[in-house]
Amino acid sequence: MKIGVVTFPGSLDDTDARRAARVAGHEAVALWHGDHSLSGVDAVILPGGFSYGDYLRCGAIARFAPVMTEVVDAARGGMPVLGICNGFQILCESHLLPGALIRNDHRKFGCLDQRVVIENNRTAWTTAYTAGQEVTIVLKNGEGAFVADDATLDMLEAEGRVVARYVGNPNGSQRAIAGITNEAGNVVGLMPHPEHAIEALCGPGTDGLGFFTSLGAAGLLSA
Repeated sequence: MKIGVVTFPGSLDDTDARRAARVAGHEAVALWHGDHSLSGVDAVILPGGFSYGDYLRCGAIARFAPVMTEVVDAARGGMPVLGICNGFQILCESHLLPGALIRNDHRKFGCLDQRVVIENNRTAWTTAYTAGQEVTIVLKNGEGAFVADDATLDMLEAEGRVVARYVGNPNGSQRAIAGITNEAGNVVGLMPHPEHAIEALCGPGTDGLGFFTSLGAAGLLSA
């Protein structure tokens, strides 16, 4: 598969995301924030970092990048899209996912190896896991607390759209939510960084690799 990874001004995990795609056996394609085409990719990753310096709000400017017009249209057409950290924030600002990410409750940037439980293994990005599986991946953010109104939170819970939940709650996310999906299961936002946990040599192990090997499962790719 061809996996496009978007680079915005201020992205810093785009190279890692492309490497993760290659390690998982895919072809990684570099996409630029100013592109007006997705270059025929099969899926898109919005990587972590500080797009446009995180001015206004994290992801608030990136949502207006030319490439995001293409990403939003493709996502609504069924293309798998994964937003990691800043990418999750961009997905929320683009209204592909509900809720928002705000300042951590302890008001500090956190960087740690974080345990999370995979609750939904039916998305385009999580079929390599079993429901209830606990994995350890890297968490690094200053504005990673997921928030939404009670009706939205109840809806996400009732529809099984909480993809991953923290063991403990390192940043004050409501209901310890670490990641969510859209109704169709092709768009996933995840605050922790699976791309930093794909090789035993670096990071906390290989628990993150499944987010990239999951792609290609029957019925999950757009035409």
